[in-house]
Amino acid sequence: MNREERRQFVYEHRTCVFGYARKADGPAMTVVYYVVEGDELLVSTMARRAKARAVDRDGRVSMCVLDEHWPVRYLQVYGNAVVDRDPDLAADVLVRVIGLMAGEEVPAERYPQIAQLARDEERVVIRVRPYATFETPPRHVYKMSDIDDLSHSISTSMPW
Repeated sequence: MNREERRQFVYEHRTCVFGYARKADGPAMTVVYYVVEGDELLVSTMARRAKARAVDRDGRVSMCVLDEHWPVRYLQVYGNAVVDRDPDLAADVLVRVIGLMAGEEVPAERYPQIAQLARDEERVVIRVRPYATFETPPRHVYKMSDIDDLSHSISTSMPW
């Protein structure tokens, strides 16, 4: 994939495995929805969740963007993240995420309900500014004859 294809892949999808450093043990990973705003990827979470606390400690994160169709394709994105505590932004991002989850635009009359939910849950937004991708295209075997041409290669980090 070239740079524009990598970016387009990220813009066209909505779920990722969000990775961040834990205080103890290995890295943590969780599946989240994200939305795109300019050059940033936005994740809605609760202020007291581990994701937000971890980003406050160390803003280096990864997002393994997933294609939701089989066979699975993915694109690893590395970014610097910050927690944005603006309640209006938190409500707006939650509206957008709920629309993605539901597969339809959220009706305007639902906005106040979602804004209240964002306040009740003390929602924040993790703003991720990508700086690199690491793309290893998955190789698939659909039938036994596919192994005749199957090859794997080493991938590398590429600038966002």
